[in-house]
Amino acid sequence: MTVLAIGVFAVAYLLIASERVHKTTAALAGAGVVIALGIMSSDDVFFSHETGIDWNVVFLLLGMMIIVGVLRQTGVFEYTAIWAAKRAKGSALRVMILLTLITATASGFLDNVTTVLLIAPVTMLVCERLDVPPVPFLIAEVLASNFGGASTLIGDPPNIIIGSRAGLSFNDFVVNMTPIVLIELAVFTLILPRLFRGSFTVDPARAADIMQLDEREAIRDPKLLIKCGIVLAAVFAGFFGHPIFGLEPALVALLGAGVLVLVSGLPQRDYLAAVEWETLLFFAGLFVMIGALVKTGVIERLAKSATELTGGNALVATMLILVVSALLSGIIDNIPYVATMSPLVAELVDSLGHDAQSQTLWWALALGADFGGNLTAVGASANVVMLGIARRSDHPISFWEFTRKGIVVTAITVAVAAPYLWLRYFAFA
Repeated sequence: MTVLAIGVFAVAYLLIASERVHKTTAALAGAGVVIALGIMSSDDVFFSHETGIDWNVVFLLLGMMIIVGVLRQTGVFEYTAIWAAKRAKGSALRVMILLTLITATASGFLDNVTTVLLIAPVTMLVCERLDVPPVPFLIAEVLASNFGGASTLIGDPPNIIIGSRAGLSFNDFVVNMTPIVLIELAVFTLILPRLFRGSFTVDPARAADIMQLDEREAIRDPKLLIKCGIVLAAVFAGFFGHPIFGLEPALVALLGAGVLVLVSGLPQRDYLAAVEWETLLFFAGLFVMIGALVKTGVIERLAKSATELTGGNALVATMLILVVSALLSGIIDNIPYVATMSPLVAELVDSLGHDAQSQTLWWALALGADFGGNLTAVGASANVVMLGIARRSDHPISFWEFTRKGIVVTAITVAVAAPYLWLRYFAFA
């Protein structure tokens, strides 16, 4: 059974990484095979915390997608982008800096795929008005979204998986991840002029044109925007107040989505349009295949090997996970990578004694996977989505055009993250 579980997972993983088969199809097919072979039972799939579908991840994503679907109807994202362009007074560099800061910030509160979907069309509108190529702006935004999303539990799907597996709260991510993300964001802002050199020449007449846009016209439903603001404030209060209220983030998100659907009065097609059903099904299939590896003891044996390799040293294990995660997450989508690694890291944390320093392995996994997602055009789901938007808008971004920028940004962000982990959790712990 062990060999069969490994074989099914390896084939499905190769299909996902090569993109020869849609990732959802590959994940569900792999899940179907391990069930058909008798490796996994219905109890293992639906009810086991160790081997089954992680419903906390699925329902947290579902709730936030519905909330974003309602929020999208207000026009607030378009308002924000136009406001930023006007505050930049038509300077292409300042527009890029502001839009990347907005994207990174929004990605901490919404998932980064949704943020990219909302900000990209407006970015192309602003670039059209300024008569500058939109490709550098789109690349900069998706790079910012990937490490901006690293700052919170809900900002990037890998974080949701890690939080659920490790029992880490929204507050844990804010305290441990947000400081390094702010540092990375400052560094990224400084390198933007050199990274996209030659992309900021603007005709003065075009700059004047952008100042004529009225951002207030972008708000389509002010009353709904107020309702969304109140509900979102309550949802994030629930996230922060998890230790007090005892409600899991998934339940908070679902409650918020239910209330917002009720008070908005929107038809189903409006708020369900933002739900990425394929992504949710992909997660379900992936969890089942990984559950088969857990059940057959593969993950436990890998964790023991990793412990022997690092000599039981938490610092060595932390740096190894950070670098390996950054490299592998850039080659394959960081979502299946983290879904596979999280049970292994859990075993490794237990073997190292489950103390404060061993918990650093989770932050190394999160940072490596989130930042490593920038390495190539297929490293993160947000990258794939942005390339699709650009292609449909007749501004195609090639794999290597993205990757040339991504390699630089990933190398810098990982180089900054390594001393952060050492100083905070080991040198001055």
